[in-house]
Amino acid sequence: MKKGIHPEYHEATVKCACGNTFKTGSTKEELRVEICSECHPFFTGRQKFVERGGRVEKFKKKYGMD
Repeated sequence: MKKGIHPEYHEATVKCACGNTFKTGSTKEELRVEICSECHPFFTGRQKFVERGGRVEKFKKKYGMD
């Protein structure tokens, strides 16, 4: 490997919006995520609704076309 062109590799702390934290390796020292394996429906088997409006809904809300 060439010297001086690769980023520093750190032990990173990952923080989820649900409050879960765990360690992993990354070029950043801290990572923040919205969904992790502790709260993701695929891994937990529970349904979790994440409010995400589509393009049409955002347009209608922005211009008051409900």
